[in-house]
Amino acid sequence: MEWAFDAEVIEWRGPAPYFFVAMPEADSAELKEAARSLIYWGQVPVRVVIGEAEFRTALFPRNGRYLVPLKDAVRKAEGIDEGDIVTVVLRPGRADED
Repeated sequence: MEWAFDAEVIEWRGPAPYFFVAMPEADSAELKEAARSLIYWGQVPVRVVIGEAEFRTALFPRNGRYLVPLKDAVRKAEGIDEGDIVTVVLRPGRADED
């Protein structure tokens, strides 16, 4: 399965600033059900495509949605900053499933 959506880049300030894209609630619920066997500690391993960048990460659950963490290398390569709207395509799966 694959999900594609447009969403705003948000910054979450914890001990260090992190940037995320929040998956829509309906898509998050669908993903949670479809990827049930992959979920560990609430996180879902995925392959993400944003622009020309493709990378692996784990989605974090927060307030009924999954958050897609954006690596600094991806943000810099794609010219992405807080408040930008990006198109995200993701597929659940572990790295060993390539």
